[in-house]
Amino acid sequence: MKPVFGGIMIAVGVLVAGASGLCSILFLSPAGGLEGPPPGDLVAMVLIIGGIPFIAGILLVVGGYFLARRNG
Repeated sequence: MKPVFGGIMIAVGVLVAGASGLCSILFLSPAGGLEGPPPGDLVAMVLIIGGIPFIAGILLVVGGYFLARRNG
């Protein structure tokens, strides 16, 4: 049962980290030359708001990997 739960954790972690990473990339990409906040503010905002789910997804992947690889 542990390998199945580990695989589910890996799949959910990949989806969370991937969605957060793609959203961050789209948010940082230039939007047709529109005026906006300075780039430093955007990077800080993405690190604070998008970094938390990204790190949570990575932790789910790592935890699921170790749970799936555990014998017994």
